[in-house]
Amino acid sequence: MNVATVPDPVGDDVRVVEPRAKPVDEEPQHVLAAGPVRAVAVRSFMLIGLFLLVLFHTLRVARDLFLPLTLAFFLSFLLSPLLRLLKRAHISEALGAALLLVALVGGVGLGLYSLITPATEWLAKAPDSITRIQSKLGSLHFPMEQMNRTADQVERTMAGDSVTARVSAVKSPAWIMQALFGGTTTFLSEAIVVIVLLYFLLASRDLFLRKLIKVLPSFEDKKRAAEIAREMEHNISTYLFTITLINMGVGVAVAVGVWLLKMPNPVLWGVLACVLTYIPYLGALVGISVLGLAALLAFNDLGHALAVPGVYLVVSFLEGNFVTPLVLGRRLTLNPVVIFVGLLFWFFLWGIPGALLAVPILVIFKIVCDHVETLAPLGEFFGPAADD
Repeated sequence: MNVATVPDPVGDDVRVVEPRAKPVDEEPQHVLAAGPVRAVAVRSFMLIGLFLLVLFHTLRVARDLFLPLTLAFFLSFLLSPLLRLLKRAHISEALGAALLLVALVGGVGLGLYSLITPATEWLAKAPDSITRIQSKLGSLHFPMEQMNRTADQVERTMAGDSVTARVSAVKSPAWIMQALFGGTTTFLSEAIVVIVLLYFLLASRDLFLRKLIKVLPSFEDKKRAAEIAREMEHNISTYLFTITLINMGVGVAVAVGVWLLKMPNPVLWGVLACVLTYIPYLGALVGISVLGLAALLAFNDLGHALAVPGVYLVVSFLEGNFVTPLVLGRRLTLNPVVIFVGLLFWFFLWGIPGALLAVPILVIFKIVCDHVETLAPLGEFFGPAADD
């Protein structure tokens, strides 16, 4: 603070206090405090990003571990309504879990045994069927042949004689057996893990919930955790059980439709439609394409052949636009963009099994977000539009 004496014409000196100049670089306290807050937010964002990258890499590398575990948890939610019915019939959870597993394994085994023969026959005829399909398409035969010749020429130019060896290997029937039975050991080991874990999840259904409630400190926390866990279990099991019934209905409708059109092996196509319906959008596209190619091989009349995939198209349209939204409602319906991105993501991580499990995983994540206050905005983003 500077003090200066100024002479007064009257006689007395007057003391004038010059106010201290404010430093140029001095900032308010709230501005100074915002810097560390922003730094902490940036560090937290970076840590979350690194955690997600490590998590996704771990899920992809350890696919053989996490895929059976995920499938077992989903099957436990799917079978929990049936387990409750058995419990109401005074059947213990351990015995009920064993009965459900026997029925599940027996049904899947019987279904695979009955379908393996027609599926193998169709795959065995696949290399020789390309020429027949081209000849039936008529006007498209010449352009397709030109495209095949051009592609073969480009491949030979870029890769030499190794392409010829690969092409001959693909056309050989041996690749079919390799595709069907090449991963038998891995499949059996993963199936055993799923069955054993599924039994323990069903037999000790409330064990983890009881343990969680026990470690919580207050009674209010215990009560809230129990309510959230019960509601999540009910919603997830309801979704999986309902969507499975809808997919089975799609399979039955497709099987009956192609049977009326005299298509060989209608049960095979019904099962294929049922499984592919777990993959929205892409599953129906793949099923219609495969069924259309098979119909071109089975019938000489082009109109009759196109009517077969037309049945699948109509059933899939009704299921996706009317049946599923009406049965599930908005609460368990997802944003189409989120579904498509989720399909690509889980297909990238786990392949075809990941694509089959993508939508149930997204639904479970949405249910969790709806019950956690801090994740509620993310759950709203995962849901459909407000006017849907």
